[in-house]
Amino acid sequence: MNDPRSDDDLMLAYARGEMPAFEVLYERYRQPLYRYLLHALGDRAAADDLYQDVWSRIIDARARFRRGNGFRRYAFRIAHNRLVDHWRQVGRRGEHAELEERRLSAPTEDQPECASEREQQVRRLHEALMQLSNEQREAFLLQQEAGLSLADIAGRSGVGRETVKSRLRYAVRKLRALLAPGAEAAGP
Repeated sequence: MNDPRSDDDLMLAYARGEMPAFEVLYERYRQPLYRYLLHALGDRAAADDLYQDVWSRIIDARARFRRGNGFRRYAFRIAHNRLVDHWRQVGRRGEHAELEERRLSAPTEDQPECASEREQQVRRLHEALMQLSNEQREAFLLQQEAGLSLADIAGRSGVGRETVKSRLRYAVRKLRALLAPGAEAAGP
């Protein structure tokens, strides 16, 4: 599906009832949105649920979308808001530790014994991301996965640009330390 129209034009066409425009948007953003949610949550089932909800909200809000909003920022803002809602719910129910325990005790059959080096790197990155604070992980993923600017992240997070820069600096420093050669063997 190669459509030369911009994301905004596609969303506006979809709002007018052009279903193929939505299919192009979905194809462009399905992987980046899913990766963002999965990396932020570290729980495939929760990411699946939120991913479906994000697309449902995009569909429901199609008539309110305006040119110039930037579909990328728009879609990731919805994903970010759903993450914040999810973390609030988890915090209220006290399930964060339970989710982390489930993640750590995943059945070994879910992880192939003969994983490639790339799969090992992805796993290490995921584990390192889960060791960041929610704020650091969110800033890092919004910058790396969503491609958002510091100003966009600051506006979305409700903090100053310098705070976002600080969160990113600490996130990158911690990720480098965790992913450095020999860091895995050294343990936490």
